[in-house]
Amino acid sequence: MSDMTAPLTGRRALVTGGSRGIGAEVAADGGTAVALHADSADPDQVAASVDEAVSALGGLDILVNNAGVAYIADAETFPLEQFDRLVAINVRAVFVAIQRALPHFGEGSRIINIGSINADRVSVSGLSVYAMTKGAIAGLTRGLARELGAQGITVNNVQPGPVATDLNPEEGEFADANRQVTALRRYGQPRDIASAVSYLAGPEAGYITGANWNVDGGYTV
Repeated sequence: MSDMTAPLTGRRALVTGGSRGIGAEVAADGGTAVALHADSADPDQVAASVDEAVSALGGLDILVNNAGVAYIADAETFPLEQFDRLVAINVRAVFVAIQRALPHFGEGSRIINIGSINADRVSVSGLSVYAMTKGAIAGLTRGLARELGAQGITVNNVQPGPVATDLNPEEGEFADANRQVTALRRYGQPRDIASAVSYLAGPEAGYITGANWNVDGGYTV
């Protein structure tokens, strides 16, 4: 076990969207995690996945809301079915999972949302609806941090910049443009985001709540 995962020993975690990319790296990065199949667009399946995780693990200490989708199109032609899908998965599913998990949480529990740097900066056209959903997560994080603070539950939001995944490869014209916008002139790796999540889930981050933490290689500098 690495030094990073050691502080999470015995902690029970559910990571949504954990089958690939950032989610897969987070799920392997500490604690006890359970992998379940659920359609994040279906609120009943989202709620059932939390119930299954609680049953399989005997409780729940950490919820990482990672599942998300994107669709790029300008406002004039953006399909309403895609608008509804982005809102359902990127916003509603996050709230449903949190609402279902809260009865099982106690002092020291952690809610960690995976948002996007596009909540703060949109450098290309066609991302307005996606950015809107991630802005909603930033607002939800701040509100819940205030609401749940007295219970000793922290709520934070990690906002990745360009990160190399199969849906956002670090090669190609789009990637080249993204690299030029970052201070470090490179894409991040899923491990970079998982490290931030691991820290926020651990005991040293007990006084951090309501944060929208940009992990972006200087994308917003």
